[in-house]
Amino acid sequence: MTRPHYRPPPVAPISPIWARRQWMLLIFILITVILLWRAVYLQVMHTDFLQTQGEARHLRTLPIVAHRGMLLDRNAMPLAVSTPVDSVWLHPAQFEEERARWQQLARILNISVAEIAATLKGRMQREFVYLKRRISPNVAQQIEKLRLEGVFLQREYGRYYPTGELCAHLVGFTNVDDVGQEGIERSFNHLLAGEAGAKQVVQGRQGQIIADVRGIKMARPGADIHLSIDNRLQYVALRELKTAIIEHQAKSGSLVILDVNSGEVLAMVNYPTYNPNTIEERESERIRNRAVTDVFEPGSTMKPFTLSAALESRQYRANSLIDTSPGYLMLDKYKVKDSHNYGMIDLTTVIQKSSNVGAAKIGLSLSSRNLWQMFSQLGFGKLSGSGFSGEVSGFLPPFQTWNRVKQASASFGYGLNINVLQLARAYAVLGNDGILPPVRLLPLQQSELAQAASFRVMRSETAQAIVRMLETVTLPGGTGEAAAISGFRVAGKTGTVRKVTATGYSNSQYFALFAGLVPASRPRFAMVVMIDAPQEGEYYGGKVAAPVFAKVMTHVLQWLNIPPDAK
Repeated sequence: MTRPHYRPPPVAPISPIWARRQWMLLIFILITVILLWRAVYLQVMHTDFLQTQGEARHLRTLPIVAHRGMLLDRNAMPLAVSTPVDSVWLHPAQFEEERARWQQLARILNISVAEIAATLKGRMQREFVYLKRRISPNVAQQIEKLRLEGVFLQREYGRYYPTGELCAHLVGFTNVDDVGQEGIERSFNHLLAGEAGAKQVVQGRQGQIIADVRGIKMARPGADIHLSIDNRLQYVALRELKTAIIEHQAKSGSLVILDVNSGEVLAMVNYPTYNPNTIEERESERIRNRAVTDVFEPGSTMKPFTLSAALESRQYRANSLIDTSPGYLMLDKYKVKDSHNYGMIDLTTVIQKSSNVGAAKIGLSLSSRNLWQMFSQLGFGKLSGSGFSGEVSGFLPPFQTWNRVKQASASFGYGLNINVLQLARAYAVLGNDGILPPVRLLPLQQSELAQAASFRVMRSETAQAIVRMLETVTLPGGTGEAAAISGFRVAGKTGTVRKVTATGYSNSQYFALFAGLVPASRPRFAMVVMIDAPQEGEYYGGKVAAPVFAKVMTHVLQWLNIPPDAK
């Protein structure tokens, strides 16, 4: 029996659909393996790539710069304004890749490659480094055209002073971060600066803002401030002061004009001065406001206040007589002397002839407490309350330390130190019927920013009597004839003060002073001129400082339409 032949079962043909599924599965597996490998590669083996891409486009918090407020004079003339400017900053890691083109950037910014390298030294891990602040628009355009990696521009505000040196000592200046450093810019920085804001943005590799995400804090602009000064008066005051200093080859000088009723500072100038727009000129010797920072012995300009104390004591009247014979007074080993023997003279002549002997005898006849109290209430030895940056209080020795020599010396202006602003304020008391006005750097209508109370120092009759005495100084025969102004009555006092040196009082160095009031019939303005160490020609206050008073006040009276009062 033969066995049947074995036949394998027929193989079913592979379905085309199944084959496609297998291929798709294989492809998906392959893709997954590739993606996983890529992820491992990037996350573990090539992290620098992701780091670079993350920095090329990412979320940043950028500051919103607050616009600094303007400074203006009382007539709205701009004295300090902020203008938009660009600053150059770097992303060090990105900028490092452009080292071959550093020279191009250095040439545009007018710096060296070495300076760029020094800026980046030790800062390569940072994301923001300033290279140069506040560049010109032309330079900013050139930098944009370079399209350098890691080089960006940031909009800021630069401070500009339209009047230049004219108001430099009063207005001051800001630093590169727009923070006040001197003058009003510093004193009122909290009002001018405003408050910076912030926002989040998406920023591209080239520094461009792709999208604003959200505002974090709105910027608050600074307040505009109108000052009490008049730019026109500043101009004529600086011009005449400068002319006198150059003519007499003096070291320096200061001038202050006050409104006697409100205490507003209408002008405050010093020479030498500087241009606050030029950083190179901001030297410590030139930028200080000498009218409030430098002190001196006031000399004969103090005599009206000694006589004020005498009238207030009721021991004296304007026609009271003082014997100044024989033209000098011995106090221990010290001699107080006059230029002439005036003999028996009244209080008015003591002022007109500027008698040291007369002032000393009057001062010694008063109690030291009362004389000191008069000087103190006039503001000597104290800050004026103006809030001006750098102001000094001067020095008024306590009356308990006075002996006869010191009391006599104080009576004619030696042994104490004051500044020009303090002296102008004291004369304003005489013009304001005996009331000490608050010193204001802001107009009266903005007084809430500079509040201070007025204070009565002396009786109205006393102040008026002293003003009448001071009128004789500018009349023929007085020491201040050169301060006379055609059509107006002028009250004032000269001072020629020996400077203190390392070896004592100098016989060749003087302060030339004039302090005055106009119109004398009804005073509106007090002005003090101080010229330090005139060397050429005259050195007397009546010859050097008094003419400056007359020239400046002539313009002031005309520009402000003050009617003549001369009889």
